[in-house]
Amino acid sequence: MDVNKLLAKLHADLPSENTGIVASYIPELAHAQRDKFGVHAVTIDQREFSFGDYEEGFSIQSIAKVLSLTMAYQRENKDLWKRVGVEPSGTPFNSLIQLEQDMGIPRNPMNNSGALVICDILLDYLADPKKDLLAFVQSLTGDETIYFNERVAASERETSDRNRALIEFMRSFGNIRNGTERLLDFYCSLCSIEMNCRQLSRTFLFLANDGVSLSGERIVSISMTKRLNAIMQLCGLYDEAGEFAFRVGLPGKSGVGGGIVALLPRDYCVAVWSPPLNKKGNSHFGMAFLEGFTSQVGESIF
Repeated sequence: MDVNKLLAKLHADLPSENTGIVASYIPELAHAQRDKFGVHAVTIDQREFSFGDYEEGFSIQSIAKVLSLTMAYQRENKDLWKRVGVEPSGTPFNSLIQLEQDMGIPRNPMNNSGALVICDILLDYLADPKKDLLAFVQSLTGDETIYFNERVAASERETSDRNRALIEFMRSFGNIRNGTERLLDFYCSLCSIEMNCRQLSRTFLFLANDGVSLSGERIVSISMTKRLNAIMQLCGLYDEAGEFAFRVGLPGKSGVGGGIVALLPRDYCVAVWSPPLNKKGNSHFGMAFLEGFTSQVGESIF
C-alpha cells in the first residue's frame, strides 16, 4: 500500500462544506487558519508517512494531558487512582457538575479537573516543574525544539476563571494541595506545548510500542501502557469518546488546538491537525480523516 498516496486521497475525499469553528475561548487560539491540514504517521519500526501541513507547529492543548499523566503514573503507580478516576465523564471537559457528586474526585484524568489534579501531584514531585516537564517531553523523541508557546500560555492564564473554580471546588474536598496560581501556571504551560504532526506522532509512539520510546528507553511498563491506552480509548475525546471509538476504533487524544493523536498498539501512531472544531471540541475534519484512514487500512483495536 502506498500510504502517502492514501493520505492525500483521504484528504481529497473529506467533505467540502465549511464545517466547524476554530476555538476562540482562549483568544490566542482564534488566530489559527481554518484551512490548515496536516497528518503524519510513524510505525514502531520507524517508517514515516505524511501529508499537508505536517511540519507546522500548533498548540497541542489537552493532548498534553496524556504526557503529564504518564509522569504522574511513573511516580505514583496505583496510588494515583486514589485521587482521580478512570471512567468516561459524559459531560463537557470543563464541567463542575460531576465533582460534587463524586466528592471532589475527578471522573478521569483527561478532563480539566482530572488534569489539574495530575498537575497538583507533579508539583509535589518536580524540583523545577515546567523545566522538568519539558525535559521529559523532549526526551520522548530527542527533539529539543519542542517548547511552550508562551503567548498561548499567557492567553490561557487570562481566561482561567473556570479552571480556578475547579481547583477551589476540589480543594474544598481536600483533593488539591498546592497554591492555585502556581497550579494554574503549570497547567497552562502544559496545555501550551507546541508541536507539529511529525513531532506529535513520534512523541506518542511509546504508547504504541509497549511503553518504549523512539530512543529505545522504557518509559512505562507494558501493564502501565495498557492502562494509559485504555484511558485514552474511554476518555480521550471528552464526551465524544464513544463516537470516536465507533468511527475510528483507536485509542486517541484530542485538543482544542485542532490536533488528534491516535495509535494502534504494536503497530503505528498517527497525528492529524485541522483547527475547526465540532460542538464537542474535537477536530471535525480530523475525526473524519481518521475514520477514513482506519477504514481503508482495515486495522483498529476491534
